[in-house]
Parts: sequence; structure tokens; C-alpha cells
Amino acid sequence: MKLLLIYAHPEPRSLNGSLRDFAIAHLETAGHQVEVSDLYAMQWKAPIDVNDAPGYDDSKPFNPAIESQRVFAAGTQPADIEAEQAKLLWADAVIFQFPLWWFSMPAILKGWVERVYAYGFAYGVGEHSERHWGDRYGEGRMEGKRAMLVVTMGGWASHYSGRGVNGALDDLLFPIQHGVLFYPGFTVMPPFPVYKTSKMDAARFEQLSAAYAARLDSLFDDEPLPFRRQNAGDYEIPALTLKPHIAPGRQDLGIHMGDGIQSEG
Repeated sequence: MKLLLIYAHPEPRSLNGSLRDFAIAHLETAGHQVEVSDLYAMQWKAPIDVNDAPGYDDSKPFNPAIESQRVFAAGTQPADIEAEQAKLLWADAVIFQFPLWWFSMPAILKGWVERVYAYGFAYGVGEHSERHWGDRYGEGRMEGKRAMLVVTMGGWASHYSGRGVNGALDDLLFPIQHGVLFYPGFTVMPPFPVYKTSKMDAARFEQLSAAYAARLDSLFDDEPLPFRRQNAGDYEIPALTLKPHIAPGRQDLGIHMGDGIQSEG
């Protein structure tokens, strides 16, 4: 299989760097093809701006969505954006690895998403009508591909539990897993969290590596997170609210998880 690792950490000698190297070696030994986008090593340009829009008419206000649609359709996107889009189209699965900084992804990775997920590529695709509100949330360009987050944290697992002070990890990762991944169609696998990163010794890293290897080996067999597909009948269209009989009386993020498994097309 073909796997793409999107990696965002500035220090190659860090725990994240060791996990990156372990994943590459393990996957290649298993016979997979691996591509890596090491964003800090690439000196990835994070801000989306007029430099991403060749031919931009500066007599008009800069609109990132409209300009990304224009250059994507015209085939005039910057080369770095086109290269990352090509990697996404190539891959059967994508692993996003990063430290959880201020309850989200590092800015450089957010910038990768904002620039690579162009209008017409990752969003703004499909029919938009009173019965089908675009190909998204389970449909879209990434449909049929798997994605998984590998997230490192300094806190304990209990800090990210349902009653933990930081909030439940599933809730903190919802904007990434449901939005950045499921929105353009990825089949989203449960995350691989790494807690207490400052308390890592050789014995614990060996245990961690074994657990990570098991997740990598079962990436195409494990059941994904059962996010509800937008156009599968659970949501009212065009209001895009859950139908009244589904999770009645609830308004938490968990209502967007169903009992079934996502289809992979």
C-alpha cells in the first residue's frame, strides 16, 4: 500500500522524530511505499496569501477561497501546493503526526491544510442543491482513503479523559478528525495518542513502538470512527441539522457519531 506521512515537529532528535523514523522503517519493512512531508525540514510556507494566487487582480480585495478556486481550475497553483496535492491523490492512507500545541495542531500544519486544501480540490466539490449539499463529510476527493492522527502530549491520559481538566481527547480532536479529515472524505481511524512525553525512557519507548507497530499493521483492517455521512439520510438538507429522531435532546459532539461504520465507496 502507499502511505503518506505528514510530519510537523521542528526537532528531528525529539520523540516525534524517533516515532517518525520508526514508522517509516516499519512500514517500508512491511513492503509499503512511503512518502514523507516533513514540514519544518521543507520550510513549508504556512500563510495563505497573494503569492499563492498567480495573476491576482490587486484592484479587488484578496479572497483566499475565490483565488484558490481560480488558480486550481486554471492549473496555475504554486508548485509546492501542487506537489502536496499529488501526494494526497497518490496515497492509500495518510498519517498526520504532530504534538498537541495549545489544544490544536502546530501552525505550520494548519497552514499546510489551508494552502493544500484548495477550493475545487478538497472542498467546494460536488452537487450543491436542496437534496445534496456538496460532496463532503464522508464524500469528496479523499473518499476511499484512510487517515489517522498520531498526537503527542505532555499531559497524562487522565488529563484528557471524559472528566479530565483538559477535556476529552475525542472532543479536542473533533475539529481535526471530523473537519480536516472527514470533511474531504477520508475514512478516519481512531487516533494514536502518546501521553507523558517528557517521561519517556528506553523501556517505555520500546512498549510504545510495539503498540504503534500494531496500529500501523492493522491500519487497513481496523474499524474507523463511525462519523455520520452528511448525505446518507441522517441530516436535514439544506439545514444540515440531525433529524429529530436521531439522538433526541442531545447537542454534544458525540451526536455526529453513528452506530455504523463509514463506507469507503
